[in-house]
Amino acid sequence: MLAATLGITGSTLLCLAKMHNAPSETWPTIFGVGLGLIAGFTYALYSFSAHNLIGRTDRGTIGRAAGMGAIFGLGGLALMPVLLATGAPLLTNSRTLTVGVYLALVPMFIGYLLFGYGLTRVTASAATTLTLAEPAIAAILAVLIVRERLAPIGWIGMVAIGAALLVLSLGPATRRPGAKNKR
Repeated sequence: MLAATLGITGSTLLCLAKMHNAPSETWPTIFGVGLGLIAGFTYALYSFSAHNLIGRTDRGTIGRAAGMGAIFGLGGLALMPVLLATGAPLLTNSRTLTVGVYLALVPMFIGYLLFGYGLTRVTASAATTLTLAEPAIAAILAVLIVRERLAPIGWIGMVAIGAALLVLSLGPATRRPGAKNKR
């Protein structure tokens, strides 16, 4: 609970850092945060479901590769109508197609393959909380590569996210699923 509270607080402060210098961005930022909360809920639901699918033992264990393959295979099929309706710009030239292939292979395929592997080693809640590092790393990359400026409140948010990850890594929630808690 402490890690989740620190992570949510840090993420909130990171979002508020954008509004610090541009009050006209208040409503678009609030709308974006709302959409982010919906995405976070669905991501937590995905993590919980994938963790349970991989760890099922009632009819035999479903392997990590088979479980993740089924999830993304069915997800890919469900997204085909979206690709057909909106994907024409992706296919217009080799550069955009190359970027699309890169995004599909590196961050999606490899990233989620490793995430699935991680779900076999830690609880779904721990894995989902660890994804708090994503906005913090994105903010750091924006500062370093794109030369964006982050308000002090954003840096405080980054420290809170770091503290959440530290608490999570030291807590008992990171034990392997099924491991006995010796309290």
